Amino acid sequence: MNILVTGANGQLGSELRQISGNCPHYCFFFTDIDELDITNPNAVHDFFEKNEIQTVINCAAYTAVDKAENDKPAAMRINAAAVEYLANACNQTDATLIHISTDYVYDGNACKPYSEDHCTAPSSIYGHSKLAGEKAALTVPKSVVIRTSWLYSPFSVNFVKTMLRLGKERETLNVVFDQTGTPTYAADLAQAIMEIAKTAEQNHLNTGIFHYSNEGVCSWYDFAHEIMQQAGLNCVVKPIETKDYPTPATRPHYSVLNKARIKSAYGLEIPHWKESLKRCLRVFASLQ
Repeated sequence: MNILVTGANGQLGSELRQISGNCPHYCFFFTDIDELDITNPNAVHDFFEKNEIQTVINCAAYTAVDKAENDKPAAMRINAAAVEYLANACNQTDATLIHISTDYVYDGNACKPYSEDHCTAPSSIYGHSKLAGEKAALTVPKSVVIRTSWLYSPFSVNFVKTMLRLGKERETLNVVFDQTGTPTYAADLAQAIMEIAKTAEQNHLNTGIFHYSNEGVCSWYDFAHEIMQQAGLNCVVKPIETKDYPTPATRPHYSVLNKARIKSAYGLEIPHWKESLKRCLRVFASLQ
């Protein structure tokens, strides 16, 4: 199976690259902007034709949530239009599309975990652009959209890496406690994606929208506190309210995802976020 991975230099793409060696019978094409500009429909068409792509894992995204508030054209170009071009190419070649989305498609006002059927109501440009991308992806008969949240890894820029850096530099740190969700270790998500890709090869793909994050629930404050504890850092994390840390883009106050559908459809065992954080920090330690 020829698999195209877009956004290959990001967190999730890097994790997929790490585990690709476990699938020697697949031919992976790891691309980022320098290898394939997915905002160019002609480039996408030519790449599919030249390499006979059978499955696409779209990890590419405009993820600068605050910057997007003043840069809507760029966010829509990468998060929506590019997905449409990939979807068109998949439709022309009968390829499978696995597209990664976000908890930001919800308004964050729920009081119980969001199911895939819950009404979407994004409150940021980033959320709107990702929702538009979902709609484009779902035009592909063989498509899987995976909404995830609070992604982190040893790669690229993310909350865990930032906390580890600040934890070494500061004695105290203020982190919001009134935004609740679930962290997702990108390595776990990458493994789940590969399990889904295998079912596509076997013509057993369950299509539609699915949620994936690690198990459990926490606030950003809880997450930061656990990072310091597990990493053995003496930085004291103090809880603050969102109003005390204003940002251009509105964050969901609650974005816990119900993962029953993906566990049932694909038989996945999902680790608790604290266990996954422990594994990720071991990787960090090995890289020092």
